Amino acid sequence: MTTFLYSHLDCLSHNVGDSHPECPDRLRSVLNGLEEDKFNTLVRKEAPKADVNQIEAVHRGYYIEKLMDTFPETGYVYLDPDTALSAGSLGAALRASGAAIDAVDAVIDGKARNAFCAVRPPGHHAESNQAMGFCLLNSAAIAAVHARSKHQMKRVAVVDFDVHHGNGTQHTFETDSGLFYASSHQWPAYPGTGLKTETGVDGNIVNVPLSPGSGSSEFRKAYTEIIVPALRSFNPEIMIISAGFDAHIQDPLAQLNVKTEDYGWLTEELIDVAKCCDGRIVSLLEGGYDLKALRESVQAHVSVLLKA
Repeated sequence: MTTFLYSHLDCLSHNVGDSHPECPDRLRSVLNGLEEDKFNTLVRKEAPKADVNQIEAVHRGYYIEKLMDTFPETGYVYLDPDTALSAGSLGAALRASGAAIDAVDAVIDGKARNAFCAVRPPGHHAESNQAMGFCLLNSAAIAAVHARSKHQMKRVAVVDFDVHHGNGTQHTFETDSGLFYASSHQWPAYPGTGLKTETGVDGNIVNVPLSPGSGSSEFRKAYTEIIVPALRSFNPEIMIISAGFDAHIQDPLAQLNVKTEDYGWLTEELIDVAKCCDGRIVSLLEGGYDLKALRESVQAHVSVLLKA
């Protein structure tokens, strides 16, 4: 078995202006980086579209209807100061969630060892009834709920190393002890959630806030001392990664000093934990806004997935 790489040209059609940090060039940079010879063994898959029933497992029906009615034929519509829609945004969001769902099916069915979904827009801020923080549909949460409903997985974990706390994923998981969410993130920072005291039900939420200026040492300790032990204790049957690379020292939207090699190290740590679930990992692109740092960090991450 190998690593599946999911993407789709529709994910480039979500375009709310070149000045917006969450721009199509992010995905272009990632995909260009994964064209290098060392990634030739990736099995490349076109992301399918998620259907409404799959999305409604996480998002309220009235929210989905409102979202679909808001997409413009031309120009942009802003849902909040950070989050906007263009004519291509619906297709991109459906492909992003569809990639996550199909990747879950592939790793559970034994077609792939693991998978990386190079998709956009990101999703981990989207709550059941609200788009926010560049996010429209919460693909990680949708994939996790799909793993439980279709494949009867009793324990599904999401690990989120984006620099911003995934309030939307936590919102979905916090009352369900069969869903585990762990996040390292800068605090204080957007969206203002993710305190250590937010522990969910039966401790199924684990937050490790990191102060601005924290670097590799603090980042690695968050995992070795807190998140990895909690993850092992949860003993997941599948692991989903919200892979945001905006904690990188070069990223313009935050102030953590994580380095490219830290992402390779963390991927190795998570693969080691995933031995408990036969290596089943689905990783989804979230943030990362310096194009060079994003490309190199994804390369470090996917290189390790390929060796698993």
